[in-house]
Parts: sequence; structure tokens; C-alpha cells
Amino acid sequence: MTPLDGIQSTRHPKTPPMLTDRAQRTLETIDGQTLDEMRALRDETERFMLRYKFGMDEVITKLSILREEFSQTHDYNPIEHISSRLKSLDSVIDKMRRKGVEPTFDTIRDTITDIAGVRITCSFVSDAYRIFELLTAQRDIRVLKVKDYIKEPKENGYQSLHVIVEVPVFLSTGAHPVAVEVQIRTIAMDFWASLEHKIYYKYDKQIPQELLDGLTDAAHTASELDARMERLHREVHGAPRLPHAKRDIAV
Repeated sequence: MTPLDGIQSTRHPKTPPMLTDRAQRTLETIDGQTLDEMRALRDETERFMLRYKFGMDEVITKLSILREEFSQTHDYNPIEHISSRLKSLDSVIDKMRRKGVEPTFDTIRDTITDIAGVRITCSFVSDAYRIFELLTAQRDIRVLKVKDYIKEPKENGYQSLHVIVEVPVFLSTGAHPVAVEVQIRTIAMDFWASLEHKIYYKYDKQIPQELLDGLTDAAHTASELDARMERLHREVHGAPRLPHAKRDIAV
């Protein structure tokens, strides 16, 4: 008996083919020119999505610089947390179908503005407007659209400050303007939105009415908490300098 006796073989099972027989037969019927066009479309789609990733990175960099500056040179930092997400290609396609968007890159660029998203979490409502002012005041940032759900919450109680900004992305082919959705909200707003999102998908968008009523009540409670915490914050640090943007925002 050798030392290897009794040890099971480590040979892996045969790897299944990448394509089914039907898919393979279909692929064989496609001529070379069509295959080249498919590859070109794939490459262009990857470049298209990559620009949104870079645009998102640009906004994150701007916010990270502000966050570090506040940490290093100020006694208070209004930015608690920064997160981001890039829609998957499947999500973009699903939204195209729901909106009836023509499947061209130009149309997608003009009508779907939340492919790249950045979220900023703050402690206080006044912080949200301050961050809005600091970000949108930068010369290479262009504001495309603002929805102030803090001033005018949605029916279910959702609150957040949404702004679609356009930022230039400089590539080897030149500058490319990219739209990025930025959401600014307090910790209480973010906690409520996270819970609502989980419930929404758990019930496959068919939420029982009692849960909807509970969520609405919780949103009011979160809003009251924000107001109380803002008052306490002002007592400790004094009244914050309210940005002009708060008065000028168009919903």
C-alpha cells in the first residue's frame, strides 16, 4: 500500500460546454460581419458604462476632499458617510423598457440620469443643504435637476435631497460630460429609506397597508427626530450658516 492508497481521486468532472447545442447552432449561422458588429457593440457598451463609473469617481473624489478638509481644518465635519453604486447593464435595460426609451446611447444618456449614483449621509438637515452648496458651487459641476424631498417629502414620507449633476470626464478621446445622481440625507432619513427598501422588495412591491401606514408614521418620527437633533446642535454650536441654495432650490 502506498501513501496515496485510500485517498479519493481529485480529478474534476468534465467541464460542461459554454454554449448549449442550440446556441452553438445559432452562433454557427451568424456571418463574420455580424459577429464583428456584435463585438463592436459590446466594446462600445463597455466604454459607455465606464464613463459613468469615472463620473461617479469624480464626484466621490470631490466629496472626499471636502470631507478630509473638514476633518483636518474644522471643528465639525458635516459628512458622515459616502457611498456609491453603478447600475448594472441589466438594470439599465429594464429601465429603458419601462420608460419606452429608444435603445441608443444618445437617448439613454439624455433620459436615464441615475446610472451612476452617489449618496452622502449627514447628521443634520442643515448639513445636507451645506454639502449641496459646496458641491454645486464648484466650477466644473453643472446642475441638471434638483428634487428637494426634504422640503416636500413624498407621500410615503420619504425625505432626501436629490440633485442630478453633470461632471466632465477627461479621457484619451477628450472630455465627456457625464450625469451623476447625488442623494444627500440625514442618518435618520437614510435608516428609514433602507428599511423601506428592504420591505418593498420582501413583499415584491405589494406591501400590506398596515406596513405602509407604519412606514409613514416612522417617517414622521424620523423627521421629528431630525428637528430635535438640529435644535440641540444649534444650542451647542450656534445657528449654522444656511446656504442660499436652500432658498433657490426648484423642486
